[in-house]
Amino acid sequence: MVQTKLHQKKRQVMIFITLILSWEAGSESIRYSVLEETESGTFVANLTKDLGLRMGELAARGARVVFKGNRQHLRLDPDTSDLLLNDKLDREELCGSTEPCVLPFQVLLENPFQLFQAALVIRDVNDHAPEFLAREMQLKISEITIPGKVFPLKMAQDLDAGSNGLQSYIISSNPHFHILTRNRKDGRKSPELVLDKALDREEQPEIRLTLTALDGGSPPRSGTTEIQILVLDINDNTPEFAQEFYEAQVPENSSPGSLVITVSARDLDAGSFGEVSYALFQVDDVNEPFEINANTGEILLKKKLDFEEFQSYQVDIEATDGGGLSGKCSVVIKLVLDKALDREKQPELSLTLTALDGGAPPRSGTTPVRIEVVDINDNAPEFLQSVYEVQIPENSPLNSLVVAVSARDLDAGTYGKVAYALFQGDEVTQPFVIDETTGEIGLKKALDFEATRFYNVEIAATDGGGLSGKCTVAIEVVDVNDNAPELTMSRLISSIPENSPETVVAVFSVSDPDSGDNGKMVSSIQNDLPFLLKPTFKNFYTLVTERPLDREERAGYNITITVTDMGTPRLKTEHNITVLVSDVNDNAPAFTQTSYTLWVRENNSPALHIGSVSATDPDAGLSYSFFQSSNQVIQAFEVNTVTGDIRLKKKLDFEEIRSYLMEIEASDGGGLSGKCTVAIEVMDVNDNAPELTISLLINDIPENTPDTVVAVFGISDSDSDNNGKMMCSIQDHLPFLLKLTIENFYTLVTEGALDREEKHNITVLVSDVNDNAPAFTQTSYTLWVRENNSPALRAGAASAGRCAVPEGHFPGHLLDVSGTGTLSQSYQYEVCLMGDTGSGDFKFLKPIVASLMSEGAGMDTAENANFKNRLGFN
Repeated sequence: MVQTKLHQKKRQVMIFITLILSWEAGSESIRYSVLEETESGTFVANLTKDLGLRMGELAARGARVVFKGNRQHLRLDPDTSDLLLNDKLDREELCGSTEPCVLPFQVLLENPFQLFQAALVIRDVNDHAPEFLAREMQLKISEITIPGKVFPLKMAQDLDAGSNGLQSYIISSNPHFHILTRNRKDGRKSPELVLDKALDREEQPEIRLTLTALDGGSPPRSGTTEIQILVLDINDNTPEFAQEFYEAQVPENSSPGSLVITVSARDLDAGSFGEVSYALFQVDDVNEPFEINANTGEILLKKKLDFEEFQSYQVDIEATDGGGLSGKCSVVIKLVLDKALDREKQPELSLTLTALDGGAPPRSGTTPVRIEVVDINDNAPEFLQSVYEVQIPENSPLNSLVVAVSARDLDAGTYGKVAYALFQGDEVTQPFVIDETTGEIGLKKALDFEATRFYNVEIAATDGGGLSGKCTVAIEVVDVNDNAPELTMSRLISSIPENSPETVVAVFSVSDPDSGDNGKMVSSIQNDLPFLLKPTFKNFYTLVTERPLDREERAGYNITITVTDMGTPRLKTEHNITVLVSDVNDNAPAFTQTSYTLWVRENNSPALHIGSVSATDPDAGLSYSFFQSSNQVIQAFEVNTVTGDIRLKKKLDFEEIRSYLMEIEASDGGGLSGKCTVAIEVMDVNDNAPELTISLLINDIPENTPDTVVAVFGISDSDSDNNGKMMCSIQDHLPFLLKLTIENFYTLVTEGALDREEKHNITVLVSDVNDNAPAFTQTSYTLWVRENNSPALRAGAASAGRCAVPEGHFPGHLLDVSGTGTLSQSYQYEVCLMGDTGSGDFKFLKPIVASLMSEGAGMDTAENANFKNRLGFN
């Protein structure tokens, strides 16, 4: 149990950020620095010098440079050991706004294995100018805004970093505003417009300014946008009459409706605040005869005048604008205010107006006066909080509520209605949206903690009069375990030799963009494998053999590397590799037998399979061959190099060679071999007819001379055993006798007196000894075969126990003894199959011809034709 736990611990390694780096080249990585946009092929460094190696060692050890991902930003010249740029690098594409831009890589030496950690720092060049997303910005500012008020503006963007990035803002010269550059918490710089001098819409209703963003390059680059400022009107102007007093002469006989005079007043305010209406200031008995057109200011007679009653009238005319302010041609009662009215503090005033006469004592009259303070847009919306801080998980669904902001405006009516909006105007890039009525901020795009962890969203609340307030919503994206670990293979050897412990099979790195426990990882392989995972330095591992491997025991391994994070739920990545164990020649071939004895009958066809030898070798690549064999063996036999099958190359002749002895060698691919001895015994078959040799022949003998020696001859047969045993005979009706003199020698003598007038042809029949009667398994066989077939064609099979020559009268035609005293070279044989040949196959050794020799040789009869394609056995 203890060993098992230790074994498992070897295979599972917890990765911590504080992992101590320990490797041969030192504990600190080498850093190289290049400017972005540098041309491909530019020299970066010489690795031989930097790594402290010998000249040529990098090439000899198979050095290569490995970056994470598919792009290889550097290449190694194997001849010079120089590290060169592989392509032009764009810092903004590779790192975005991250500064510094660091691309880690490894220098990997294959043999012996060694790994060096390095990094390529991409320095920024000023290749991007600041740019505003909007070509024009519009601000609405009330003319009653107090100097010192700050108005945030939309920021510019600059893809460059550091000093080459955006540094400051300037604004075109003007008497009302200056610009401030504010440093934000997220490192960006935003412009703020500050009011220096109060605005007057009546003097300048619109102001246009140019905002310029500058970076810190040399020379600096810039981007501009236009700011349109609309000055919002307030009712700060009362109507003013063109004349303080008007005089007119009217005949007393003027009819009602006659025009007396036209008065005119103007108001510098805009809109309803500048619209003037006219009225009689006070209607009493004095000015009762008159009326005024409210729109035109025309004073008309309402009734006839009576000069005797009144010689003059003083009519007070009042001009009132849409905001309630008024002007008069003459003032009877003048209302003076101690301070400006504030509707938000006191929307209504109640006064008592007293009129005094000049009597003694004076008399007076009073009337109550109610003054309703008309609202102007003098209050900007104010948020309940200047900064809202909120956290949101990165896997929050779309349309989720992030936070609700709230602003209030003390003004009334449309001036007090607040509309919410994202201030910066980058709604396209922001993943958030705000409800302009409720102030609820929702999620419109998926969040990714690994891409952006913090958002500063500025919200503007604008009332109906154009005044606005601002707050900042600081949104922190909370990491969730939504990224499985990643495994990057730097080196993989698919085939390793057996008997090699501590061999490096693979080098790989693991990473997880999640944070905290979500980014902590455990790497493991199966427990039943003879391999170990070893950490080298931060997030890098080597897969090595734990002990010597044996290819004969197992030729390959399927290894699954599993990387699991510690988050909830746990995510994992699996990488499958196949490792083949290459053979080391540590086993010599061994035959299953040290010696083999094989039997084969003579006259068998070439390519006949005699037997097989077999050797075993756990190593691969076994082959068979003859070892130092004689020419006789090589000419007669062949051995299959793969299977060990032994076959005939030619027919064997028992009478020529009766046995063969050979050595067969089994060799593997590594030079080791084993040997065995093979003895092949040739078995005789009755393939030789007996031979007769005449030693003495007397052609003429006297008649009436019994026991006269006519001939002396010897007989022989090259076959062995029963096949070589012979017997001699002559026809029964002849007056001659055969006498055995010595073994295989005979004399032919006369048996009695001869008569010269008779003539005898003597045929000596020499045949095998017939000591076994044949016994076929069938009484007859019929075989069919096409004519002109190739030699050695198998026609059929017959089976019999033995084959012997019949005794007594020899059937069939025999040939005469020629004058040479020997048998003719043309023989006629009975067809006979031996029961002990080991095979019942019958093969034609010559193509079958259309006619067969028979007792009626040379005669083409219907009976002979029946035997053209068949053989009969009886």
